[in-house]
Amino acid sequence: MAIVEITVIPVGTDDTGLSGYVADMQRILEREGGSIRYQLTPMSTLIEGELSDLLAVVRRLHESPFSAGAGRVCTTIKIDDRRDRPSSMEQKMRSVAERLGGKSE
Repeated sequence: MAIVEITVIPVGTDDTGLSGYVADMQRILEREGGSIRYQLTPMSTLIEGELSDLLAVVRRLHESPFSAGAGRVCTTIKIDDRRDRPSSMEQKMRSVAERLGGKSE
């Protein structure tokens, strides 16, 4: 299981606001159903699943702003693909919380 952090920034739009583009990308993720899990954050989106599925979704997310009229799109991705043992977004957060003495938000 891999975790991808993705930030998609449309360039060449008439508005500095990005929430409409972000909402369009969240709809793409919702349509993926059970093959992936995702979490929107204030600065990016985290996606969890099989790497081949995630890379296909990354492409759809990157293409989304073009469909909405953006003239240019800059996408940044980070991939955490751990294969020595199971990993998940929740497991990573639990691990840090345990090191903080069980305190979590």
